[in-house]
Amino acid sequence: MSARHPFYHWVRLEQPRLGTRVTYATDEFFAAKERIIDPAEPVFIDDKYDDHGKWMDGWESRRKRTEGHDFCIIRLGVPGVIRGFDIDTSHFTGNYPPQASIEVCVSDVEHPKDGWTELLAKTDLAGDAHHFIEISDEHVWTHVRLHIYPDGGIARLRIFGEVRADFSGVDGYVDLAAIENGGRAIACSDEHYGSMHNLNVHGRGVNMGDGWETARRRGPGNDWVIIALAEAGVIERVEVDTAHFKGNYPDRVSLDGAMFDGDEFATPESDGWQTLLPETKLKMDQQHYFEELQAIGTVSHIRMSIYPDGGISRLRLFARVGGSKE
Repeated sequence: MSARHPFYHWVRLEQPRLGTRVTYATDEFFAAKERIIDPAEPVFIDDKYDDHGKWMDGWESRRKRTEGHDFCIIRLGVPGVIRGFDIDTSHFTGNYPPQASIEVCVSDVEHPKDGWTELLAKTDLAGDAHHFIEISDEHVWTHVRLHIYPDGGIARLRIFGEVRADFSGVDGYVDLAAIENGGRAIACSDEHYGSMHNLNVHGRGVNMGDGWETARRRGPGNDWVIIALAEAGVIERVEVDTAHFKGNYPDRVSLDGAMFDGDEFATPESDGWQTLLPETKLKMDQQHYFEELQAIGTVSHIRMSIYPDGGISRLRLFARVGGSKE
């Protein structure tokens, strides 16, 4: 799957590292249900077989010889608004389902039986293909139920959307960049070695691949990434973590903030960017904490610039929600 698909600026809500789980499937005879949300791209291994037959990298049910159809249930680790799906049938050619539909619900149980709402009507599928489907819905959902008609295999189901956290009653600092709070990386200059979407996930990076890393810059300029905050706020503390980046960390970093009416206005060339953190030296494999920041008021987006290139593991942007101080 190309990195620049139509929903790249949204969060992948199906990620297991967010706590998402496949909690139920009517059948998984040929391929385990958990594979449908595997973060890796699906692969095909020509000569790999197991006790049930040909090994396939996805969820695959047996050939149905009775009435009905198969389905599986996915419980989102972080409830969210769904903006789009990719129903990916990669490597499934003679065994993909001809059609699929998707329902959603809000529930506190693993695999709900009632309360489902149709979000995607029955849709035709092709074999060995990505099916990017835009969704227009503003509700927050906790569960997704994928129906396949009548049976077959789906390599991956990608669920793109946004998190809308409730900060009411929160006392103290909140990381407005964090995925679990609703922060999103929406654009960057380059991500040759590591995705910008790694910058704001929970915990420290597990290795260099679990961060944002650009190619070596051979010309003028520098690399950058833009973060949409969970909600507007006054950033009072920053953490820039170069964990695992030793011979390839950026020499320097700077941060700018701005208040925009929407993500489409937050481009690197936009007017309105103000310096939050001036150009500052970094060290390898280390957490850097910054509290002496310039007073630029309430912002909705942050642009992090690195000089000239390299890798950053995590970016944390702490504020008191709404920009108020004690």
